[in-house]
Amino acid sequence: MVQVVSEESSFEKQFDVFEEIGSGQFAVVKRCVKKATGREFAAKFIRKRRTASSRRGVALEDIHREVYILRSAHHDNIVQLHDVFDIGSEIVLVLELIKGGELFEFVSQKEFLSEKETSGFIRQILLGLNHLHDMCVAHLDLKPENVLLVDRSGKHIKLIDFGLSRHISVDTEIRELMGTPEFVAPEIVNFEPVTLATDMWSVGVITYNLLSGISPFLGDSKQETFSNISAVDYYFDDEYFSHVSELAKDFIAKLLVKDPRKRTTVDQCLIHPWIQQNKEDQLTSSTVKAEVRQKWKTVRASASHPIAVRRTLGPWVAMKKQ
Repeated sequence: MVQVVSEESSFEKQFDVFEEIGSGQFAVVKRCVKKATGREFAAKFIRKRRTASSRRGVALEDIHREVYILRSAHHDNIVQLHDVFDIGSEIVLVLELIKGGELFEFVSQKEFLSEKETSGFIRQILLGLNHLHDMCVAHLDLKPENVLLVDRSGKHIKLIDFGLSRHISVDTEIRELMGTPEFVAPEIVNFEPVTLATDMWSVGVITYNLLSGISPFLGDSKQETFSNISAVDYYFDDEYFSHVSELAKDFIAKLLVKDPRKRTTVDQCLIHPWIQQNKEDQLTSSTVKAEVRQKWKTVRASASHPIAVRRTLGPWVAMKKQ
């Protein structure tokens, strides 16, 4: 079991800390090296909330929940936790260092992304999710930014960032407005109870993104995006889906369903013909348009407004934290 070490000096004695490799509202991730072994890790520094009424930081209860989930989730497609330190104003999670970068970075650099490659990524997401759901844990923040490649070969991915994850119990309802607007399910928008099926909606959005390069529900504002989600207002635009198989569209359509009880479960997704067929057979390639890739590179380098970047480029920039 991973122990929480309360002495601040203990972390400093055991690890050298280097460059920042990621950040969020209340957390910074830096590369670190264990002095005794030379092994590299990712150190996630989470700012603790000083008082119960403060909004500047993360409540200890939420940090402890993330630690508990990571301690329990031992799976090949989930980032692994190695140590936890309390260093006063912050809790440090020492995590497996995943060097391959974010999924959307990998996708944006490819000339094309075949359906076989896409379904391979989705299948691994599903396998990690299946492990979580077996534990009655919902991730609740699934998006390409929280899917990392183990290396640049693009063959192996892992799910990260369990700060919003929740244990789903029949005795307790969880109603919270959480997650990234573009990927949240209708029940979150409508402040209805979240379930394990909430993750499955996000899988549908990610699949749509990867196959087309566009976002199914993104509007000009957060409110418009929420309205599109609540109305399940999306369609398969021929400009981006003309080369996508009917099986792939069927896979997506079974996930983007407003009633969570009618959404395909993770077990059902894993035996869907699109996932099964692509394990062995190469389907027709869904080409990522050259002009979309060029827009991605140009706008990402120059845009000053995150919404403008998202609307132009769809999924791969949409996940970057503001």
